[in-house]
Amino acid sequence: MSNFINKLINTKIDRRKFLKGSAAVAAAVAGLPLVAYDNTLKETTLDKKDVAHINTDTGKWVAAACWHNCGGKCLVKALVVEGVVVRQKTDDLREDTDDNPQQRACLRGRAEQFEAQGADRLKYPMKRKHWKPGGGDKSLRGKDEWERISWNEALKYIADEITRVKNKYGVESIFSTSTEPGPLLNKLGSYVSHWGTSSYGAWYAIPHILGVGDGILVRDAVNDRFDLQKSELIVGFGLNPAWSAMGNATHFYLEMKKRGCKFVIIDPVYTDTAATLEAEWIPIRPGTDMTMQLALAYIMLKEDDPVTNPLIDWDFLNRYTYGFDAEHMPPNAEVNENFKDYLLGTYDNVPKTPEWAEKICGVPADTIRKLARRIGKNTKVTLLTTWAPARTHDSDSMPQLFITLGAMGGHMGKSGHATGTSCWNNAANFGKALVIAGSDGMVSKAKTYPPLYLNDTEGWKAISEGSYNPSSVFPSINAKPADWKKVVSKVDLKKKVERKPINIQMIWHSGSALLQTREGMKQGIQVHRKVEFVLSQSSFLTTNSKYADIVLPITTWWEREGNFPSSGCNRDIMLVYSNVIKPIYEAKDDEWVNIQLGKLLDVPEKDMYPISQKQRFFNKLASSTVINKEGTSYEPLVEITAKDIEEWGCEGKPQSGRVPLNKFLADGIYQVERHDGDNYGNIAYEKFIKDPVKNPLNSTTGLIEIYSQTKADILYSQGYNEVSPLPKYVPPRDGYESTYSDFHDKTKGKYPYQLINPHYIRRSHSIYDNVPWLREALKQPAYISKGDADKNGIKNGDTVLITSAYGKTLRHAYVTERVAPGVIGLPHGAWADVDESNGIDKGGADNYLCGNISTGGGVSGWNTQNVNLEKWTGSPIPDDVDVPQRIIF
Repeated sequence: MSNFINKLINTKIDRRKFLKGSAAVAAAVAGLPLVAYDNTLKETTLDKKDVAHINTDTGKWVAAACWHNCGGKCLVKALVVEGVVVRQKTDDLREDTDDNPQQRACLRGRAEQFEAQGADRLKYPMKRKHWKPGGGDKSLRGKDEWERISWNEALKYIADEITRVKNKYGVESIFSTSTEPGPLLNKLGSYVSHWGTSSYGAWYAIPHILGVGDGILVRDAVNDRFDLQKSELIVGFGLNPAWSAMGNATHFYLEMKKRGCKFVIIDPVYTDTAATLEAEWIPIRPGTDMTMQLALAYIMLKEDDPVTNPLIDWDFLNRYTYGFDAEHMPPNAEVNENFKDYLLGTYDNVPKTPEWAEKICGVPADTIRKLARRIGKNTKVTLLTTWAPARTHDSDSMPQLFITLGAMGGHMGKSGHATGTSCWNNAANFGKALVIAGSDGMVSKAKTYPPLYLNDTEGWKAISEGSYNPSSVFPSINAKPADWKKVVSKVDLKKKVERKPINIQMIWHSGSALLQTREGMKQGIQVHRKVEFVLSQSSFLTTNSKYADIVLPITTWWEREGNFPSSGCNRDIMLVYSNVIKPIYEAKDDEWVNIQLGKLLDVPEKDMYPISQKQRFFNKLASSTVINKEGTSYEPLVEITAKDIEEWGCEGKPQSGRVPLNKFLADGIYQVERHDGDNYGNIAYEKFIKDPVKNPLNSTTGLIEIYSQTKADILYSQGYNEVSPLPKYVPPRDGYESTYSDFHDKTKGKYPYQLINPHYIRRSHSIYDNVPWLREALKQPAYISKGDADKNGIKNGDTVLITSAYGKTLRHAYVTERVAPGVIGLPHGAWADVDESNGIDKGGADNYLCGNISTGGGVSGWNTQNVNLEKWTGSPIPDDVDVPQRIIF
């Protein structure tokens, strides 16, 4: 291992030179203006002398995993010399054209080697100094010293603790925060897992009940990129792929702009995407998007005239929807209310006028009127939203309202018109995948026990208080959208689910950064200091691992068998990666840990993993498919010869395919050639619009349900509160209205500002936050409007204290005119660094400010937070890059 370290040291590029050379990478992301970042990037290039000491004449370029859930999925290649990665590059396999762009990696992907080979990699199994079976001094979790132990010791300790906890409290007292331990735990009994709406927000389960696309699992949500170029106007709520989707989404939008499409972006922040597209920016308060959408619908309704001013497509509403007016109610309606009368204020005496909306969302009434007139039926309009506006409390009806607004204009099922979500890997390019990874073919015949499910919004609070909502309906719908009716048929929708007791005494962390990335972190830390045993498996001393008793060093994907990305690619491509380097130090993969623990717990390896990792990878390769030239069916992607099978030592049969096996593995990518008018285009809902009887939606009625009794019944029986069958606005918990102690008198309360947590290009969620080069290139400020900064005597770079009802954090201020007044932007995913003397987080961790708040269908409401802002009077915090890495041993 010392030889490896010497090799690693001798191949380092100076960090400052990396920052210089990487500037072109960041700037190349669709030519983005970098004015919104608090960054140190400069446009320049590396000189040959900067890398002259690195030997690139030998070694091998390997297709490497860019393994994180960023929503981009690009090609990464690693140059391996004598077992060490010395350089990286990205897609250079094809000419970079507008129709078929290269799949270039971003700054994060190009810094992957400094994670896989980072100085802060965990080297050995270790335990807390004051840990003893049963917990020892549990208050020292997060503060204790670490002691190195052997793998044999670690495995014995863990197996003994699992047995002790299982025998004393039952398997249901074991909480696994990620999927990796599942193959072992589900042979022992029904352990506790978790579910959450994560990035989806309200688009997690509700769209499937309504029969519309969610933006990821159901790909027929929006038209594909070539048809979107035919739109005249794109209105986007959120829509910032320059930060949150990466890949080629911004490029695709630029292609639309080149063809004359105009953009309107509605967001609390004037984003880099808005700047790049020269979009009209409409600032809006977080969590209030529904009020603006209702006001848009109101104006369309009031000003529509089928002859002189046709804004509404009445034929579309009458043929394809239920619930817009009293004459078109669904047969299962139990409430005599319709959307038209709700807009007009018939039921609540509150017409949803632009003036009503302006008081809540902050968008001027005249701006709303003008936009409503632009999105009528005779304009080719695409209405897009990201998931971010729905990552808010009480937002369960937002997907229903958004689809309703599109239906009013008839903006579905035809060329140039679309309505739906556009984010993650499908951003700006929807339709069925043109290349599909195969199945691993692994089926265990052993008896398994289904896990119990704990919702993230109440997670730490439920464990602390000892009761939880046991419903698994929402994650079951998300897991199998096409079968949601079968899932729901097994529960009584007229009976409220009863809470059950829960007694968690062991927490097992692995691939998911649950303590870091879910709400209620401060209470989560308290829970970690309460339970009897905490185990964490990670590659670094993450927040999960910092508060554990025993920590196991785990390999990165570069050190494992090859595979396909665990989360999807954009529809035109498929990536594949190979093993890059051998495991470093004493790191092992999660599967190896399960197998070794299985030996101590009498769970045979074949019950967990009936076939080897290599055979599983081979099976995936052999069963991968690609769309045929006609676009009508799929054919094998990979050509496999008898020699290939012999070299792999796997079971299989020779087959023809589009690309030879070794070429596919060497390239690391297969990309389908595209052009406008090809056989692979997509117009969402086109079949439904042509014949709704033969091609019904997967809703209860088969039509677009503006009134959905089923939605209301499911949320009532399985969720946390009652929700109307109509898409009504409900003031969200910790939303804009909550910033006032008296909203009607406009008296501000204790927490007068709104906080949002945008996804940030320094990290993929919380991953990469430990990479020094990225910490220097892109800081982690609090984005504050100039007016709010002036009001509080804050200047750019000052340390500020952000306080919520649940926690406090310190950050440097970044003062800008690009954030709406009253809104603070704290980028998502920074690792917590809690000062134990005062309980204040110094790392800018967004979830340290969040509380466990459960509404509706268990939607995580990260973008509805109320906080106070003040200039910090203590010692200024250092820049993140100057904070020492968490290097153990």
